[in-house]
Amino acid sequence: MRFSNLLFICIVTLGSSEFCSAGPLHAQCKVEWYFSLPCRSVYEALVTQIKKWRTVSTCAMGGEKCLYKSASVHFISAKHTTPVQKYVDDINFRLSSYGFFTHCHVSAMSVSETWYAVTDHGTNYCNLYNLMEGSGLTEAPGYKEITSDFLCTQRSSANCTVY
Repeated sequence: MRFSNLLFICIVTLGSSEFCSAGPLHAQCKVEWYFSLPCRSVYEALVTQIKKWRTVSTCAMGGEKCLYKSASVHFISAKHTTPVQKYVDDINFRLSSYGFFTHCHVSAMSVSETWYAVTDHGTNYCNLYNLMEGSGLTEAPGYKEITSDFLCTQRSSANCTVY
């Protein structure tokens, strides 16, 4: 199907092309992070944080900083389960070194396993960001985040203290 036909279908069925161009059609998030740290340090910080937030007890204060499972070397594959509804999101972090192995680029993605999930209140973004913040990497040298609402469902309205 050509793009113009798809756009026409979106306008006719939804009354606006905004929904069709607003971002992913499935609840998900893609983020790129850069650090002036070796990937080994980034990897260890993320895996340590995933292990800290493994159990439901870390949800006791509210929010969803809990129920993570993990990992393998230079590629972290994890899952996050929401404590109330028990929705499961698949999380991946791909780490690659640059700058003579002194810097790390992290390409991360979180995708809802619930096939019908279109919106998520920024949950998939928070799945990723909460691990970065919890591990202290948001304060690391050279920290830079690149993403957008187009790459992350409802990122601009995300409240990561809740999700």
